[in-house]
Amino acid sequence: MDLLQEYFFIFIPVVYFGVAFTVLLLFKKIVFSLLTKWAAATSWDIDDIIIDGLKKPAFFVVLALAILIASQYTILSEKWQMLISKSVHVIIIFALTLGIANIVGSLLQKYVKIANIPLAPTGLTYIIIKGLFVLIGILIILNYLGISIAPILTTLGVGGLAVALALQDTLSNLFAGMQILIERSVRVGDFVKIDEGIEGYVEDITWRTTRIRMLPNNIVIVPNSKMAQSMITNFYLPVPHLALRIPVSVSYNSDPQHVEHVILDEVKKSASTIQQLVMDPEPVVRFIPGFGDSSLDLTLIVYVKEYADQFPVQSELRKRIFNRLKEEGIEIPFPQRVVHIVK
Repeated sequence: MDLLQEYFFIFIPVVYFGVAFTVLLLFKKIVFSLLTKWAAATSWDIDDIIIDGLKKPAFFVVLALAILIASQYTILSEKWQMLISKSVHVIIIFALTLGIANIVGSLLQKYVKIANIPLAPTGLTYIIIKGLFVLIGILIILNYLGISIAPILTTLGVGGLAVALALQDTLSNLFAGMQILIERSVRVGDFVKIDEGIEGYVEDITWRTTRIRMLPNNIVIVPNSKMAQSMITNFYLPVPHLALRIPVSVSYNSDPQHVEHVILDEVKKSASTIQQLVMDPEPVVRFIPGFGDSSLDLTLIVYVKEYADQFPVQSELRKRIFNRLKEEGIEIPFPQRVVHIVK
């Protein structure tokens, strides 16, 4: 009978915990579903970020409340009741810390560019910010539990040296990523070219790697330490505008001044229809490289909005210039040589 009573006292709290946890979890799902619909109907983005940031931490709050409810139906000593109470408080503190870290990290990623803050909104930045808040939360929990931090820091200092030696490559990538973020020579969204021949848009800078999306739409993953040691051409610094050079060859019977005027006139006419073409700085035509073997060689210099725009702009301008030269009666010569045969 005593054994049956003992099992009964264990079984009842478990049942209460299961029922409370299920009901609270269902209540959480309904509440967040309604809040998500309400946030979607508003013009603000902040409410969406706050709701998304609190979804996962709310699970821990539900867990803490279910434990607290179940503890009210147990016959335990004061020591165990105190332990359960502290556990509930620790879970709630952790949930609040995680929620604040999620919200602040998401707000940072979204509004850092708008606010013009000198900080890169990358995955590494998000991890660092979130990690700082979680660390603060852990320190608060330790202080609440009455655990001295000094011995822990001493232990971490000794163990940290061993960990640093074991994870040398990982830490090298981590600090290289932080260096890239602080220096801001490479930013998310920039088009870069690495000396190994890799070129593309920087998708993200994480704690270990930099992800580059190449023009064929495939992702190249480069270790941060390799990025920090490479020679990099950033086509978005100081501005994304790129100078595009298009060679044009005409017959020696043509007037270079007239050809220059025709080409510039056609480019200016095309400015309204070719959206990627930039007219500031204005396009120019230079008589360079000059006198070819069978043609007068000129170079048209125009500016496009960014690196990838050079390909459609170059194709479209070549077609228009070709047709315009034909209309003007300006000959585009074939390569030819004059051969003298000595008898």
